[in-house]
Amino acid sequence: MIKISGSSYQQNDRWKTGSVENTIIQWMNANPTIYSYQSMDELSFELTLRKNIMESAKAMNRSNVEFSLFKNSHCNPKYWDLTSVGGFLLRHDVKPSDAIKDIYLNSSKYGFECATAMIIIYYDAVLKLLGDSLFNKTFREIYLYSWHANANLGVMPFETRDLIPGDVAYFTNPEFNPKSPQWRGENAVVFEDNTYFGHGIGIQTGEKIIRELNKMRKLGSNQSAYLSTVVTRPSFKQLYNISKAERDDSVPSLQHRVNHHDVTSIPFYQYLYW
Repeated sequence: MIKISGSSYQQNDRWKTGSVENTIIQWMNANPTIYSYQSMDELSFELTLRKNIMESAKAMNRSNVEFSLFKNSHCNPKYWDLTSVGGFLLRHDVKPSDAIKDIYLNSSKYGFECATAMIIIYYDAVLKLLGDSLFNKTFREIYLYSWHANANLGVMPFETRDLIPGDVAYFTNPEFNPKSPQWRGENAVVFEDNTYFGHGIGIQTGEKIIRELNKMRKLGSNQSAYLSTVVTRPSFKQLYNISKAERDDSVPSLQHRVNHHDVTSIPFYQYLYW
């Protein structure tokens, strides 16, 4: 259920029937969870960002980026310095917006695992909404490694069964083959047609993702992979407030502490716990 300034949201003609935004609204209204906004403008911002997340995921699916373990990660040295642990550190002589765009424009030069892919998708989606100037002011320092992200993204896990298009869900494979640790699970962007994008597995139904994960279980396993009840989202409210900053306002570019763990395909809540 959606509420605007404490009142139940009333459907209007702002978003056409069949549009992605209208479909997201239908999903939200069908959920028992209450989604509260101070204004229609704030709701519109979240709908647009969710749409952008899905579009950025589809663009990554069409690209030539590779799935790589941390030890095999690679990037375009024109924009990023590859660290010894497989992270991508933004060069000081390039614009953050140009570096994020390059991942899509020169995708064949990049390889990374699925948690890193989700953060890249978030950056790209936010860039499309904020524009180059505000994005560069907000995310002056970027380091791509697993779920590490600039604090201004406000990435957080949520315990819920109420998925919304634009969420990142996690399919966990509790009895994965330790010889193929990248199949311990799959971070996946939720689409409005009940399909998901996972880096390395592509756009699939949830049932197909589970079948693929089950193929990679250890010998003698009997527990199936499954869709967990924890989703990951950026802070839409925090990003909305940033979008309303005056042109000359200073936006702190905050960084969380980096956790170098060398474990591929983990959910955000595991990264946060570590």
